[in-house]
Amino acid sequence: MKPDIILTGKGHAGTQATLDAEFSTHRLFEAQDKDRFLQELARKARALATFGHMPVNGALMDKLPKLELIANFGVGVDAINLDDAKARKIIVTNTPDVLNECVADTAIALVLSTLRKLPQSEAYTRAGNWAAKGPYPLATSLGGKTLGILGLGRIGEAIAKRAMACGMKIRYHNRNKKNVAYPYDPDPVALAKNCNVLMVVTPGGAETSKLVNAKVLDALGPQGYVCNIARGSVIDEPVLLRYLQEKKIAGAGLDVFVDEPRVPPEFFTLDNVVLFPHVGSATVETRKAMGDCQIENLRLHFAGKPVKTRVV
Repeated sequence: MKPDIILTGKGHAGTQATLDAEFSTHRLFEAQDKDRFLQELARKARALATFGHMPVNGALMDKLPKLELIANFGVGVDAINLDDAKARKIIVTNTPDVLNECVADTAIALVLSTLRKLPQSEAYTRAGNWAAKGPYPLATSLGGKTLGILGLGRIGEAIAKRAMACGMKIRYHNRNKKNVAYPYDPDPVALAKNCNVLMVVTPGGAETSKLVNAKVLDALGPQGYVCNIARGSVIDEPVLLRYLQEKKIAGAGLDVFVDEPRVPPEFFTLDNVVLFPHVGSATVETRKAMGDCQIENLRLHFAGKPVKTRVV
């Protein structure tokens, strides 16, 4: 008998095909009556394969008393209540490391796009304005600027290496100081004050909600930029929008938003913000590697072996 697992969302096609082949899969995201769906699977569902940002909390876990494992597709587990899982002795896994390089590439692309206004200049060319109006206005270079990394984990360190190759200097803030050569700032406000570009790489969740607020943006100042590849919740989005409208900061590059995929339309009218549709790890190679890690954790668990990337 194949173990019964529940898929919380539509994810990577290759990953879902493998899950369908190796397990008895049930799609919660397709259920018209989700309560009935969960009732019917209450006595046999042993794992959740989570995709996207659907909350997985104690209330959901209690509807699945046979649940043993929550295997998340992605490194961020802020949608999963880890305390609730731990209290119920449910294992939680994620897919770290395999996406570090790809997300770091996107982060540097976001910095380049934001400071050099590359998407805007490309649109300028397509509109025929180069010939009609002359050269595109001058933008801002990366070389010599300081990148302040808010959250110097694996991805943050990969971003730092790329930024240094562009001639940038690095500072950082973490909850705990690390044994690295980069200067450390004791809080986000100090980091923002000491950098030209604030790169947000922290985990999401309640602890970091609106961590980048008006005080941080004030410290960044009218010549400063903020780029976010973490979670939309880490920045106070309405405040950021107002600061961009009022030119209280120079610009922003955003790959994530509070209510994805719904982006506040007020952002669309601004020429000092670059907007990506959460493509940090969105390559064929990386998504396959993430899926492979998720599948391996499920295989190991149901084979009675320790999982590969346990969170709790």
